[in-house]
Formats: sequence, structure tokens, C-alpha cells
Amino acid sequence: MSFVPNQKRPKHLALHLIKLPLPGFVSILHRVSGFLLFLALPILLLILQSSLRSAESYAQLASTLSHPLLKLMLLGLLWGFLHHFCAGLRYLAIDLHWVHNLAQARLTSKVVMAVSLTLTVLMGVKLW
Repeated sequence: MSFVPNQKRPKHLALHLIKLPLPGFVSILHRVSGFLLFLALPILLLILQSSLRSAESYAQLASTLSHPLLKLMLLGLLWGFLHHFCAGLRYLAIDLHWVHNLAQARLTSKVVMAVSLTLTVLMGVKLW
């Protein structure tokens, strides 16, 4: 008996044409934000060390971090942390079976996006 492949199936998926639902988008952003936070951890630790070393090093660090491009990068890291935290709470709720169906999963992904962006804007305005 020979295997007859289904001729209707595509040989190659066009990934750029697939429309990802919001929960999938939140999942990918959760992974990306976690990876970026992991990569930024040594830099953040150096910033912390520099801020705690002496008053002069703190003043130098404050003047360095006053550059708009660095502020924008730190704002991006702040968003990454807040998104990763909120999405982690969402996944915890899913694991605890507090989210039961697709409608709740979509709602919680909208809440994660709204809360993380709102908190980023509020904290960014406060810290800028």
C-alpha cells in the first residue's frame, strides 16, 4: 500500500500571510519581552552598581541617562517588564483554570495589552 499525499495542502506556509489572534500575539510578546529583559539584565546591574558606588558616579549616571535616546530605551525596557509581568499573571490565571473559554482568553489578552501600555505611559510620564 502506497502513501498518497494530499495535493490540497501547501508545501510551504506563508507565515507573513497568517493572521495571528490577539492571545497568540500576547504570547509572542511575552517571550520577546522576557528575552529582552534577560539580555538587558547585565546592563541594568551595571547601572545599579554605578548608581550605588558614590555620589559622583550617581551624578555622572544621571547626566548620562538624561539623553532622550537612552530614556526611550529604558522606557522600552519598562514596557517589557510590565508586559511580561501582566502576561505572566494571565498565564498563571490560565494555569489555575480561572480562564475557562476562548472568550475569556481573548478578554484577558486585551486586558494585558491595555494594562501594560497604560502603566508604561503613566510611569513613563512620571519618570521622563
